[in-house]
Amino acid sequence: MNIPNKLTVSRLIMAPLFFISFSLPLWFGPELGTLSSLLTIVLLALTEVTDLLDGIIARKYNLVTDLGKVMDPFADTFSRLTYFVCLMMAGVMPAWAFLVIMWREFSIIFVRMLMMGKGKPVAANIWGKSKAVLYAVSGAAGILYIAFGRWFSEAAWLVPFKTILVVLFALAAFASVASFMTYIKAIVRDGSLSTMSK
Repeated sequence: MNIPNKLTVSRLIMAPLFFISFSLPLWFGPELGTLSSLLTIVLLALTEVTDLLDGIIARKYNLVTDLGKVMDPFADTFSRLTYFVCLMMAGVMPAWAFLVIMWREFSIIFVRMLMMGKGKPVAANIWGKSKAVLYAVSGAAGILYIAFGRWFSEAAWLVPFKTILVVLFALAAFASVASFMTYIKAIVRDGSLSTMSK
């Protein structure tokens, strides 16, 4: 297994570690809130950095593999849905935004399976890249909001921060739908699935 794929596997391992770290105050008491926040910030940062690095290394050194093409988007979905679940449980992420994103992610997995059956990859588009950035930014902002709420509970700026956070989640949900529709339009225009037996 090459280095980019090992980085991808590390994201799959970090996702459950993130959930465990996030849940420490719920399982063992609020006194673990600071430790929980520090661990989740570090794990989220490592998740996003390894996501960035595996793609850069794979392209630069021509280490793109069939396994990596499948595992990388799966690891992205696995890790990001994990921290979105945590944020929704904490009442930070609106349930509607989480549902829109979850439905989109499962739908694109289905589309990718159909396209793989035809031997055609689902190409990235600008909305897909915007979605990835907004997922990372909104997730990081949500984790920081929880951390700041523990460390600066009386701070007045937490109120506008929450409003900004909701806007970020809404933008992430919008970008997720826009990227999915762009994929579908490209597939319909290409006619890739027109010969599929029904």
